[in-house]
Amino acid sequence: MTPRCAPYAPEEAERRGPFVVLEGVSGVGKSTLARLLAVRLSGTSVHTLTDPHTDCFEAINRRLRPLPQFAFYLSGLLHVSDVVRRALAEGPVVADRYASSVVACHAAINRVELDQVQELIDPFRGYLATPDATFYLTGSDSSLKVRMGAKTDVKQHDTDLFDVPGRLARLRDNFQAAAAEDPSAVALPTDDLSPDELVDIIVKRLEGDRA
Repeated sequence: MTPRCAPYAPEEAERRGPFVVLEGVSGVGKSTLARLLAVRLSGTSVHTLTDPHTDCFEAINRRLRPLPQFAFYLSGLLHVSDVVRRALAEGPVVADRYASSVVACHAAINRVELDQVQELIDPFRGYLATPDATFYLTGSDSSLKVRMGAKTDVKQHDTDLFDVPGRLARLRDNFQAAAAEDPSAVALPTDDLSPDELVDIIVKRLEGDRA
């Protein structure tokens, strides 16, 4: 539900462009596409989590138990939703991860059912800025390993994708389940496609939605 109390209600402003979300496992190409797509759309690229949460998440993952850990990520999601709304008043916004990542990743890492995490986030969904389109990027194991090898900012959650037994399979299942319930979902396989080709596909889809 959307909070009725004014201090807890989301800021509302006229949108001057689409809100586009890129979802998927680490290494599938979200960050690269977010930067390129923001340039193509003359918009803003944001990451979930954004400042001031960005520098805290690794310590949070190490030190906190699952429920307070989830509260931290929920806080970051609510904050980035405010950031998105303000940016949408100026033009298009592209988000590298959003609500589905918070749910899918938390469930996979803590080995809990996706619907249990959905129940935790559902009361706050009314606060979240609604995407016009959410592209769920998928890739084969081999392509993920190649892209992961090219990353210059590899984090623990990146290496855990292949090092922790079952992590990648759980994440894929969770993103697939999240997409099935997401009215803004668009499936986008990435194998054998360059970043520029993927951006072309996304832009054409957005143009088709506006036609």
